[in-house]
Amino acid sequence: MATPKQTVTFLYDPDEFEEFVKEWVPTQGAKYDLVERQGGAGDHGIDVAGFLTQAKLEGEWHNYQCKQYKRDLSWTTAAQEMRKMFVAAAAGHFTVPTRYVFVALTFAASLKRLISKPSECQAKFLEDLSTTKDKLVTKLDADERRKVEGLAEGTDFGMFSCIDLDQLLEEHMTTPHWLARFPQAPPASGPMKLTPPERPRHDEARYVQRLVEVYRERFPDKINSLEQVDDVAEAKGHLLRQRVAFFAAESVRVFARDSTTSDYFDQVKEDIYTIVVEEAERAHPSGWERHAAVTICAGAVEVTETILKPYVGPEVRKGICHHLANDNRLIWCREGEQ
Repeated sequence: MATPKQTVTFLYDPDEFEEFVKEWVPTQGAKYDLVERQGGAGDHGIDVAGFLTQAKLEGEWHNYQCKQYKRDLSWTTAAQEMRKMFVAAAAGHFTVPTRYVFVALTFAASLKRLISKPSECQAKFLEDLSTTKDKLVTKLDADERRKVEGLAEGTDFGMFSCIDLDQLLEEHMTTPHWLARFPQAPPASGPMKLTPPERPRHDEARYVQRLVEVYRERFPDKINSLEQVDDVAEAKGHLLRQRVAFFAAESVRVFARDSTTSDYFDQVKEDIYTIVVEEAERAHPSGWERHAAVTICAGAVEVTETILKPYVGPEVRKGICHHLANDNRLIWCREGEQ
């Protein structure tokens, strides 16, 4: 099975690589108004743009130049892209970006050293600009050429930087897109364990109330409200176990939301509901018995093969029953059963 690095290196075409980079761009710390792919014919050297304002290319923006070359990205190629950018900016196609990032599989050490020294990089670029045979520059008239030179002279070359594939993969792993691209390589941490707070949160209200109804039915002389549950050891212990299960399922829901897509968690809920609803609809002596039968049934459900399946253990399955109760899709007590 190919590793993520092998997949990107050998299986992605340039378009897919640009899409991969677009998914990664929001990890770079800037609060982008929009991230957009612009690669293709006539892109003036813009592959992926991060716009910091609604003015887009007329305001502050960042350029991500994608190069999926199997060889190291060299100064010759990088300088050609820089020239393309300055020529287009001088012609009024856009403002000079405040950040320009070369994203490539690997970089020549000489290019990385040069870009790490902005003043030397600028001097090298201007020297090459005066002698280049690049048709993009040689076709310019004198005034156009002076405008390009002036832009380059007035630009802080500290805006240029390099990101290689290793860093790209490490940071892409923190996005919601990672698991969808590389289900064979889930983040090592998995869902973060969540524990219930001392008192139920507002988003627990409905399923907890459903459980209080169960306790009121089972202990009619002792429990009539949530506050009285603590006075009955059997009910108190039962409620704590259900809340722990709810938060086990909640941890998987949050993991799906933040690491991939909420659709996967919704699929698990549907898988479990499709089976347990039949048990829930059967006659039972009490809500206590129905709850026990349904949660036991949930443990035997074969959930769809998704990237969440390894995390959907017995406790999570029980907790999903309470998520379904929160959605008003499962209830435990029915009138006339006793």
